Amino acid sequence: MLPRPVGLHFWGQCVTVPGDGPGLWVTQEQVAVTVLRSGPGGHGGLQWAQLRSAPGLRPRRLRGRGLGAHSCLAGSCRWSFENMVQKYQSPVRVYKHPFELVMVAYEKRFPTCPQIPVFLGSEVLRESRSADGAVHVVERSCKLRVEAPRLLRKIAGVEHVVFVQRNVLNWKERTLFIEAHNETFASRVVVKENCSYRVHPENEDWTCFEQSASLDIRSFFGFESALEKIAMRQYTASVKRGKEVIEHYLNELISQGTSHIPRWTPALAQEEDAPSQAEQREPDSLEVCGPSSAQDLAPESVSTDGDKLDADYIERCLGHLTPMQESCLVQLRRWLQETHKGKIPKDEHILRFLRARDFHLDRAREMLCQSLSWRKQHQVDLLLETWQPPALLEEFYAGGWHYQDIDGRPLYILRLGHMDTKGLMKAVGEEVLLQHILSVNEEGQKRCEGNTKQFGRPISSWTCLVDLEGLSLRHLWRPGVKALLRMIEVVEGNYPETLGRLLIVRAPRVFPVLWTLISPFINENTRQKFLIYSGSNYQGPGGLVDYLDKDVIPDFLGGECLCNVPEGGLVPKSLYLTEEDQEDEDQLRQWRETYHSASVLRGAPHEVTVEILERESVITWDFDILRGDVVFSLYHAKQASTPSPREPGARAGGQLTDRGWALGADFSCVEAPLICREGESIQGSHVTRWPGVYLLQWRMHSPPAHVACSLPGVEDVLTALHSPGPRCKLLYYYEVLASEDFRGSMSSLESCASRFSQLSAATSSSSAPSHSSSLVSR
Repeated sequence: MLPRPVGLHFWGQCVTVPGDGPGLWVTQEQVAVTVLRSGPGGHGGLQWAQLRSAPGLRPRRLRGRGLGAHSCLAGSCRWSFENMVQKYQSPVRVYKHPFELVMVAYEKRFPTCPQIPVFLGSEVLRESRSADGAVHVVERSCKLRVEAPRLLRKIAGVEHVVFVQRNVLNWKERTLFIEAHNETFASRVVVKENCSYRVHPENEDWTCFEQSASLDIRSFFGFESALEKIAMRQYTASVKRGKEVIEHYLNELISQGTSHIPRWTPALAQEEDAPSQAEQREPDSLEVCGPSSAQDLAPESVSTDGDKLDADYIERCLGHLTPMQESCLVQLRRWLQETHKGKIPKDEHILRFLRARDFHLDRAREMLCQSLSWRKQHQVDLLLETWQPPALLEEFYAGGWHYQDIDGRPLYILRLGHMDTKGLMKAVGEEVLLQHILSVNEEGQKRCEGNTKQFGRPISSWTCLVDLEGLSLRHLWRPGVKALLRMIEVVEGNYPETLGRLLIVRAPRVFPVLWTLISPFINENTRQKFLIYSGSNYQGPGGLVDYLDKDVIPDFLGGECLCNVPEGGLVPKSLYLTEEDQEDEDQLRQWRETYHSASVLRGAPHEVTVEILERESVITWDFDILRGDVVFSLYHAKQASTPSPREPGARAGGQLTDRGWALGADFSCVEAPLICREGESIQGSHVTRWPGVYLLQWRMHSPPAHVACSLPGVEDVLTALHSPGPRCKLLYYYEVLASEDFRGSMSSLESCASRFSQLSAATSSSSAPSHSSSLVSR
């Protein structure tokens, strides 16, 4: 039997589960519709319902209510879904006027306020004063116009809602505490608000204001989500408007010549008329209105803790935030102060985590907690004091700080194309490189704080200028790419929203391959900050001049500013770490897991078959020649020579020629043979034109007279396997990028002559009519 919906409540037959738990929590992926079944009852426990998917619902608590201890037997049961309570907490807002003057301005809002159109008016329900006149209590009924779609107003049957407001004004303590709650739809929607006015703790002629509120929509005719959005939007607007209204009346009073209101004194209180004395409540009621119990109205707002966030400070040092964003910052900061035992992060740092999670408080809190734990574990707070990069890194790491961009952000320049990433990894290790990257990020945050003070406006992120001149397939060395992905993961998780803009200039044709590998690991918000220029189109309008002042554009990019960033260069192999030096490194293990080793005999090449199902896939390869000289070739055939149930992989032998296939007829050479010398590192790629079987082949280099673009026969292989002779050794890795995953132009690799700039002692490349390129580095 399907339940009959009544708002968010459903009726039907139910099954009970023993126990007396408070309720079942369902997640966002679960649902508010129940399928109830008949079954044994009488346990007086939690009723159970089956849930089905309903994306878009926020987490809610499922509660079943039976008709008695034994009434669930084939009986009716009412289910409700309870929303999570939405909360708001304002920062401290400061009026630079005395408390008494602010109170006069506040009272001008009643009984009506033209500056707040939704406020239809108010009437006083009850009013009382203490014996000495120090405490004044007023309870009002306020009407607010409902600004909602006509359909929702028609269903609700109201054009306005009523709130009850209770004000406790203490002239002696110079405080005003306000408590408000809704009277309309109180059984379906619960709105509570607490506000406070008090004297500024450091300047008695200023007044502080704080505000907190909560919204709990229990049920509202099936329009809970819409009502929540409308309510939060209107409340956010009213928060901003409230301060403007007080400032309006303050300016009006001053323009009328009222700039000072005398403070309350007991003598003045004694002169008040007797009728007002008669209006007093009972003594017990007046005690409730006193300062001590008034604190119970808004305990969070009463504190005069000097460590609270000030709205003017937020605007000046953190930038413009909406009221709800301010609320998230205040709540997260307060939570850290109450629960975190270590060093509290700076407000700029907390705000970055909120922005990274779109100001979703719970997700930002989780991300920040993980980061704080990571910082403590790795002692990152001491990094700038303890880190000293090795001399080799200072010489060959082509990156450094260089003035600031046009918006005042610190500018970091990275000449990635001139950097021997493979050599650096082998010379200093991945952990040292990671430490250096972390020190750059720590220094970046420090420079942002300095620029904020220097320019007098909030600067919380920096700009990175990446020069890719010289970027080649050598930079696709697989362990280096894996290390880069790990660094991206660490930085994304612990330094969110620190990158304001990334300018990539002189991107070569091989860049789309690298971008395909790393872009899935970069946050979408971060990717939107990337600006990529190929060739020389970074010069002129729309280029660097739009983001950098002309006098800071580096000389190597056509500017006039001398840049002191190291030029990088090829790291000598003599500086590489030995295996003994790398005993504590995970690199060797990772490299061995990534790369395959192979031996090549004369007449017995090493071959790897790759099956391609769709055209325009990208085959990439990376191999090191450890001993001997080899010739590398890439072949294509429409079908494999001998079907095998085994997965494609390495094999030896001339299986294609066993069937009498002829070069140019049955198979073709799609990558021109490349002679690879001992000690060389080769990276390459091929954009496939046709589906079918591709064969990567390494064979021993023969004298020129015997070199041919063909495959060996069976007799050659058998002779090589049974005859002693020289062997060539290599480590290789290959990967296939599907065409749908390749994030670049298919023509980007066509006729590509990739070179490693001045870093290679000798560089060669090949480009077949098919889109391919290979790079040799010594």
